[in-house]
Formats: sequence, structure tokens, C-alpha cells
Amino acid sequence: MKIRFHHTTTYQFDKPVPYGLQRIRMKPKDNGHQKVSYWSMVVRGGVCEANYDDAHRNHVSLIRVEEGTETVEIICAGEVETESSFHGVVGLHQGYAPLWLFRQPTALTKGGPAVTALANRVRPRAGEGEIALLHALSDAVADAVRYQLDATHVGTTAEEAAQLGQGVCQDHAHIFISAARLLGIPARYVSGYLFMEDRVEQEAGHAWAEAHIEGLGWVGFDVSNRICPDEHYIRVATGRDYADAAPIHAMTFGAGDSSLLVSLRVDQ
Repeated sequence: MKIRFHHTTTYQFDKPVPYGLQRIRMKPKDNGHQKVSYWSMVVRGGVCEANYDDAHRNHVSLIRVEEGTETVEIICAGEVETESSFHGVVGLHQGYAPLWLFRQPTALTKGGPAVTALANRVRPRAGEGEIALLHALSDAVADAVRYQLDATHVGTTAEEAAQLGQGVCQDHAHIFISAARLLGIPARYVSGYLFMEDRVEQEAGHAWAEAHIEGLGWVGFDVSNRICPDEHYIRVATGRDYADAAPIHAMTFGAGDSSLLVSLRVDQ
């Protein structure tokens, strides 16, 4: 399947920016299951100072916000060809971050009583493999945490969302990751895009989780949609949690308040 996307992010500041930096992780990854045919990025109100791959092999562009600007606009567009036969199995671990790192909790994925209860609910039984266990965990998280826009924010932790019982795809991914780690299974966060047959305009990108299974490698689980990612998905960035894989991480000084506007189109 060929999927194209057009993603515009606009920051409007209430006074001129004296200094600012932005880390952009919005270029999809080439791998055995997707090939980037085309990708471009245009930045208005900023200058690209460097491009590099981080510890998770995410492509990162470092943008310096131009002094005195009041608007920064980042326009990313691309076309990616995906295949249908991988059934969520991404493959063996790659990257500079060691596998054991994905067993460690982070500020966003540290489990508490609510996440621990979910993990205990699906703890492995005799003869049950990890694949069945992880599918059960995905269903348990989806059952316990209802998908609800505006109930949480980017800083909401896995435990907070689990206690609230509401959240979005980011929260579902964080809770799954947190519980999987409590079960001793390496897990990571994925940011990207999802092509949906019934709409082109979307409010934001998508997020899901991947767990590492010995002998099989990384396997994706989209808790919000109760499926493993297929040819409708474009993987962009991965990391221990949202902070590692966020499309944009912005840091400004002396700019006062700002507003954010996102426009996203994903179609075939």
C-alpha cells in the first residue's frame, strides 16, 4: 500500500522569540516492511542546524528558531510504501540502545497499583506463550481505559491514566509498556501515522507499543484499535516512551505563552 501524509505544525508566540530550539522526529524509517519513497520538510521561522540519528535510530533535525520570530511553521510531507505480510512483526532489535534499557521504567511508564493490577491480571500461565500473554494484556488495557479525547495530556503518566480509566493512544501505549516491563518483557513506544479508510483529515498522529519476544524480535500492539499494526501504519520514531519518540520537542526562552495548531492529512 502507498500512503502519503501532509503534516503541518504551527507555533504562534504572543511575543517575539529571543531564543529557541526544536528537535524534529518526523521522517519515517526505512525497514523491511516500509520504504520511504518521498519525504520533505520545510521550516518557516527557523533554520535547520543539524541532522543526525539518535540512540534509537530515529532521524532527528535540530531547528534553531530565528530570533525575533512570532510564528514557527513546520511542514512535513511524504509517501511511504508498506507491505501487508508482516502482521506486526518488526524484526530483530537494532539501534544503539541496549535491549535491557527497554525493561527499565521511565518517568512516564513507572507502574503503580493500577498498572500492577493489570499486569497481575494476565500473568503467564503454564503452557501459555508470550504472544498470547501480550494480546491478553492489550485487551486488558483497552477494557480498563476507555478511549477519550482531552481526558489526559502529553505529560500524563501510565499510572495516572490507568487510575483515571480514560485516555488516548499515547496513554494506552504507556500503560501497555509499563505492564509489559513489570512482566519482564522489553517494550517500547512508537509514534507514526495510521491510514484510516473513513477519513483523510486527522487531529494528530498515532501511537502504539512494541514488545520484544525472544526469537521473534519486536512485535507491535495497537491497544486503541485492538490489533497488531499492518500495512495501514507508518512507523516514524521509537523510544522508551513518548519523550523519546515525540514528533517535536520544543524549547524556547522569553517567548511568553504560545498556541499550537496541527493539520494532518493521511491518504492513499
